Amino acid sequence: MKKTVLTRLAALALALVMLFALTACGGKAPSTTAPQTLPPSTTAPETTKAPETTKAPETVSPEPTTAPVDFTVRVGSLTGPTTMGLVRLMDQAEKGQSEIPYEFTIAKAGDELLAKMNQKELDIALLPANVAAIFYNKTNGGVHVIDINTLGVIYLVSADTSITKIEDLEGKTVVLTGKGNTPDYALRYLLSAHGLDDKKVTLEYKSEAAEVAAYLAQTEGAIGLLPQPFVTSALMQNEKLSVIMDMTKEWDAVQAGSTSPSALITGVTIVRTDFLTSRPEAVEAFLKDHAASADYTNQHAISAATLIEKYGIVGKAAIAQKAIPQCNIVAISGNDMTDILPGYYTVLYSLDPASVGGKLPGQDFYYVAPPIDK
Repeated sequence: MKKTVLTRLAALALALVMLFALTACGGKAPSTTAPQTLPPSTTAPETTKAPETTKAPETVSPEPTTAPVDFTVRVGSLTGPTTMGLVRLMDQAEKGQSEIPYEFTIAKAGDELLAKMNQKELDIALLPANVAAIFYNKTNGGVHVIDINTLGVIYLVSADTSITKIEDLEGKTVVLTGKGNTPDYALRYLLSAHGLDDKKVTLEYKSEAAEVAAYLAQTEGAIGLLPQPFVTSALMQNEKLSVIMDMTKEWDAVQAGSTSPSALITGVTIVRTDFLTSRPEAVEAFLKDHAASADYTNQHAISAATLIEKYGIVGKAAIAQKAIPQCNIVAISGNDMTDILPGYYTVLYSLDPASVGGKLPGQDFYYVAPPIDK
């Protein structure tokens, strides 16, 4: 019995010795402690660095492409069609929406504008075409023409609808405004082209278009030569009257096939030579603005007519709205201008050299700007 106990104790001791030996030879037993996890770094890794938001990015205004405008373009024009094409630009300038600043002066007589041009109180003026040529000659090239603003605006008006062509005027009297102005020269040219003159057709002159309209209303069968918008006004007041001849179409018919073509031109735009030399960019800006404004008047007669009345160019918007389609409002510049304007001056000169100032304007009169990008 005692031997058996000793034998078991020896076996137990041997087992313990072998266990310690295995532990020493086999390395550490697997740890029951979870792998160490590093706390998140307070500095994000550079590869995932977020953009700085503590300071707003600096805003830099774009550099202006041109120097700040330190001048105002002063424009003068007359009541009537020559200014009707400017009203959109006038409205934009008044609201501070134009590309460059403008100041507008509207006069009833060309002499007022010429005086201001002479005194350098205006930079640009819209005038009757022949007046512009006379002023060029008087100032020895002190102005340049930059565009045509109005083509023909004159019409024969009468209650006598039997008159359908120029030859029908023989033996009759035509009432028109002052001698030596655009209607007078246009009528005499057309009479001459059809073998007539003031001996075969009596020309009776009145001081104002309103007098011509009044004469038509009071005299049965009278024939009057009127410009727009007086034509529209006369027709609205007297239903017996009608347009019996469009002088622009008559002019074009005579000019068909001409070696030096022209058109019936009412108004042009001139600029002082010194202003053009010192501010060519302003002149080119005006040409672009004028073209856009003229297009607006032609395409938006209702809203344009409201502006025309607002600026006192025509007394009533209703008259202006009806007259616009017959006013031939344009903004013809560059080579298109030089294709027809010299021929018009040649016609006037042939009728009366004094009508253009005694001699035809030189080539330097015509300013051809780079093409306008409308």
